[in-house]
Amino acid sequence: MQTMYAYISGETRTLTMPDASEEVLPGIPWGAFDELLTPAYWRGQVWQHQQTGGYADFRLGRSLEEEVAACLLGGWGMPAELALAAYRRVRERGLLRHDVTTQALEDALAEPFIFHGRQRKYRFSRQKARYLQGCLARLYGYTPPVDDVDFRDSLQTLPGIGLKTASWIVRNIRPTSEVAIVDVHILRAGRHIGLFPDEWEPQTHYRELERNFVSLARALGVPAATLDGLIWDYMRQLSPTLRKASPGEMRQTDLFAHEAAAIH
Repeated sequence: MQTMYAYISGETRTLTMPDASEEVLPGIPWGAFDELLTPAYWRGQVWQHQQTGGYADFRLGRSLEEEVAACLLGGWGMPAELALAAYRRVRERGLLRHDVTTQALEDALAEPFIFHGRQRKYRFSRQKARYLQGCLARLYGYTPPVDDVDFRDSLQTLPGIGLKTASWIVRNIRPTSEVAIVDVHILRAGRHIGLFPDEWEPQTHYRELERNFVSLARALGVPAATLDGLIWDYMRQLSPTLRKASPGEMRQTDLFAHEAAAIH
């Protein structure tokens, strides 16, 4: 067994996990909790954030329509600050309704945004306006399925919504859901421990990748949504460091713990 100690909110708390050599899933050892990217490392990070309330609320909107808009306007290749600014603009102008016109949305998105005294344009304003208008029209009177995967799959039929974006929407609305946003950060973390075969890519093996990820979350005893959000956030911060690190430098104390000191 290995025991992780964390000093949180003025008190010492402990988490006991299986020995590093034991398998969390067939062929995948737990690893040491103080070694970056091991299953035990992720279990320890989720535990600490559960103690402090982190990674519990992913919502960007106040309704399904708003969440769809926020996720559709963001995503790959779109800076987060610009995507959120675009979402806030269409929301604040009362455009997230089923009878909105594509032109009204396009006009709002095409209008420049000001960041730090400079103008920035939202890319693909015409295409995203068309997609968003179609989504809002089809969501009118829509009742989400109870099952998380069915919910995600039904959202995937909306204009401009793929499996990853649909999973993002469900994860945000249902933080205990069993879907995953499989992007480059999740892929890197999963491949590092042997969870994903190298030949699997989201474009062709999304459901298989998601199935393996959810299996890992269950084996760790943590919500898949929380694990997904935490790994994504950590990996995007760690990636520049990991590219420069040698294998021997991978073993180090937690970089992002909340006043935590971890020992065996």
